Amino acid sequence: MISIDFSNYFVLIFLGGTAVSFLLDMILERIDFSFRKKHGTEIPEILSDSLDTQTLEKTCRYEDAKYRLWIPSIILEVTLSLYLVFCGFYPALFERIWSWTDNSFFAAMLFLVLGGIPGALLSLPFALYSEFGIEKQFGFSNMTFGMWLGDELKGFLVNLIIMAPLLLIMIALFKYASDWWWILLGCVYFVFSIAISLIYPIFIAPIFNKFTPLEDGELKTRLEALLKKCGFKASGLFVMDASRRSGHSNAYFTGFGKSKRVVLYDTLIEQLTTEEIEAVLAHELGHYKHHHIIKKMLVMIPAVFAVLFIVSFLVKMPYLYSGFGFVTGETVPYQMMFIGVFLMSLVFGEWGGLLTPIVNTFSRHDEFQADAFAKDLCGTGEPLCTALIKLNKENLSEVQVPKIYSVFNYNHPPLLERIAALRG
Repeated sequence: MISIDFSNYFVLIFLGGTAVSFLLDMILERIDFSFRKKHGTEIPEILSDSLDTQTLEKTCRYEDAKYRLWIPSIILEVTLSLYLVFCGFYPALFERIWSWTDNSFFAAMLFLVLGGIPGALLSLPFALYSEFGIEKQFGFSNMTFGMWLGDELKGFLVNLIIMAPLLLIMIALFKYASDWWWILLGCVYFVFSIAISLIYPIFIAPIFNKFTPLEDGELKTRLEALLKKCGFKASGLFVMDASRRSGHSNAYFTGFGKSKRVVLYDTLIEQLTTEEIEAVLAHELGHYKHHHIIKKMLVMIPAVFAVLFIVSFLVKMPYLYSGFGFVTGETVPYQMMFIGVFLMSLVFGEWGGLLTPIVNTFSRHDEFQADAFAKDLCGTGEPLCTALIKLNKENLSEVQVPKIYSVFNYNHPPLLERIAALRG
């Protein structure tokens, strides 16, 4: 019988992270819910000409509906996570898979796929109700069940195709570069990330959406002039058929090098004026001119190597495996080291939420910089202000949230802070 060692330090860290993450999320969402009940329909003076009580009431109903669905979802998710660990599901699954095949790569693939089934089955009804209950009720979702199912299957296959070569390389490095696998895997991860950035807009994104070149006209002329003014070379301006699935709107840059392209949701074009779309694009160009993506990569790459360096020691510790019911012997064989990586994500994954305020602080700083750049480029911040207000209104996003909630949950500055900075 498989047993869990509750005196094991790794098991205690896992339990602590699960408890801290669960309680923190519950407290933050409750704070936001209570704040919304008291202030959700108040119209800030700065938005008195742009918002009405009816829209704010609808926003509150939308957020409340998502909150009520989130509560049972998170409780069951945590319960399932604890149950799978305590009942010895993962060691039993590993033993069963190893009885089917002695190929390390196929064993790892089967473990990850089959190990994810319980969580996927649990999340299924919540995902369906979110899409066909809440999102349709509030006029966002245009999905059919067939379309939704197709997206899920395509997403699963794409993730599998992307994950397979990385997993194969990791297993090979465990076997043939036991002391230096972490350095080589970090290099592979970096190269792989660049490769995905190159192929995503050309091969992956079109699997889910249709992208058509922006039609000739005033909007295209002004956006091309804006790109030229900033020295941004893109492979084209494209419109994505987002409205086939959702009423939510957005715009973004994607790709890397010559595959860079500007993508506008068709819903964005419908909701904003030409001047406002130009301001939104100017904001995105602000990220490019301030080298925000490169700066993030310069931070991320050393962080990835540092994490892999620590993992390279821990995955060789039999104590890690024994705590969760795995049997390794005095030395961990390379065939089991992928289990060690999985356990590391299980043990420390939930603690990552404590770092989000730091990550969000830097992200919000970048957003303010991009806003300021758009203001200078357009000569005024007002088009971006009105665009942000419209997008906030159309997406039924909360206008005011508690400070502590935004610190943990907003990687973009809240609407009122962005408007104040643009008009300041």
